[in-house]
Amino acid sequence: MKSDQHSQTGPYKPPAGLPSGAGIGLKPEHFQPLLETRPKLGFVEVHAENYMVAGGPMHHYLQRIHEHYALSVHGVGLSIGGSEPLDEAHLERLKTLIARHQPERFSEHLAWSSHNGQFMNDLLPLPYTPERLENVCDHVDRVQEKLGIQMLLENPATYLQYRDSSYTEPEFIAEVIRRTGCGLLLDVNNVYVSAINHGFSSHAYIDALPCHRVGEIHLAGFARDSDSQGAPLLIDSHDAPVAEAVWKLYDYALEQTGAVATLIERDANLPPLTILVAEAQNAARRLQAISREVA
Repeated sequence: MKSDQHSQTGPYKPPAGLPSGAGIGLKPEHFQPLLETRPKLGFVEVHAENYMVAGGPMHHYLQRIHEHYALSVHGVGLSIGGSEPLDEAHLERLKTLIARHQPERFSEHLAWSSHNGQFMNDLLPLPYTPERLENVCDHVDRVQEKLGIQMLLENPATYLQYRDSSYTEPEFIAEVIRRTGCGLLLDVNNVYVSAINHGFSSHAYIDALPCHRVGEIHLAGFARDSDSQGAPLLIDSHDAPVAEAVWKLYDYALEQTGAVATLIERDANLPPLTILVAEAQNAARRLQAISREVA
């Protein structure tokens, strides 16, 4: 598909949209505590692939929890950034899930995770070239056409860069959004991790994004490591509290985006629900502060 064949405005209706509060990633360990205590949260988010089954307790609890909280569905397996066509069977399962639970938001990653029918359990980086831009736009168009809703595309955390890239990452993301009409999921932790790993300015990266198209923000923890030459290497591990440096970058991002629904991600070393809620409340206070400044 040539670039001028892509929609410039996006023919897909946005979902209802998340409230501009703070939420948490929903894990089975927290199903019962969440229903029993009903803490003040803006929304919950689930990984789509964990719910691609016909029935069972996961759907039962998600339906009950969605009665009390807005819902964001976050995909990790579409391989939007890949060079091959999308897996239509996977996309059909995703459509069934979206139709069943009617989430307020749907998002996916700017990454690839499958090739030649093999699935890699990772979100891998892609070269930012005109050819790959066409692939990504085709994939985003196909997802939005199939689901009938606007999706958000998440900026990745990366550990290497391709020499043949002809766009910067923010330029590439902005062009995908312009051509397809999708929105942006701004992962502030990913920005910070990539900025340290590659030595660029996290503020300049955010400034270069179409921040008016941000529909959701993610915050998470990272792990520290070093590369073969001893330079700092951060890993997007989602297994620790949000670092103070990421909170500061979040404050900067909010100055550009305004108050946008914000998720606390935690996928490993899972703490009690009360700890995650406290982190979400920290984000909520910052959202309220920026709302007052704008007002």
